[in-house]
Amino acid sequence: MRLILLGAPGAGKGTQAEILSRELGIPTISTGNILRAAIREGTAVGLKAKALIDAGILVSDDVILGIVRERLAREDCANGYILDGVPRTIPQAEGLEKLGIEIDAALSIEIADETIVERMSGRRTCRNCSQTFHIRYNPPKVEGVCDFCGGELTIRKDDAPETVKARLETYHRETEPLKAFYEERGKLLRVDNQPSIEETTAAIRLALGL
Repeated sequence: MRLILLGAPGAGKGTQAEILSRELGIPTISTGNILRAAIREGTAVGLKAKALIDAGILVSDDVILGIVRERLAREDCANGYILDGVPRTIPQAEGLEKLGIEIDAALSIEIADETIVERMSGRRTCRNCSQTFHIRYNPPKVEGVCDFCGGELTIRKDDAPETVKARLETYHRETEPLKAFYEERGKLLRVDNQPSIEETTAAIRLALGL
């Protein structure tokens, strides 16, 4: 199964991607992660991305798409994949199509802005391993301590309410139009956010026919 996860920042895409990845036995392709990996491995596209980042220039769509194409060509993607964080815009979605990268469904997690602001203000991130928790929805076993590596849990600047609201404005302007893009192609599946991670996962399974 080849999936794209859509939803506002804080909608739970990363959490649901991890769960689906385990259940379906396919990798989650996160733009940030593969960008860092390509730079670390010194691939041709990775070197190009590093040069742009070092110069303080935003990584262009062609570089992002080149890195995604490199990653999807690997053997572990032969049976499917989950794209998280790409495409972010209509031009990126059109670029994926031009590269012949097809998907089975674009899954959109529907959630109110007010819920996201509340959710992200309670998010805590491990300073060491970047694992995320939530003081209400997914609390660590010991307050302020990562379950996985024992590192200190902190509040990211990205999770401050004023920052979250700015990110939501960007999402509505640049990324939300992708829902109409994939709906026109008959590939959009909408899933309403549920009170818990488990209930949201159950709604996603139902939408995907799993």
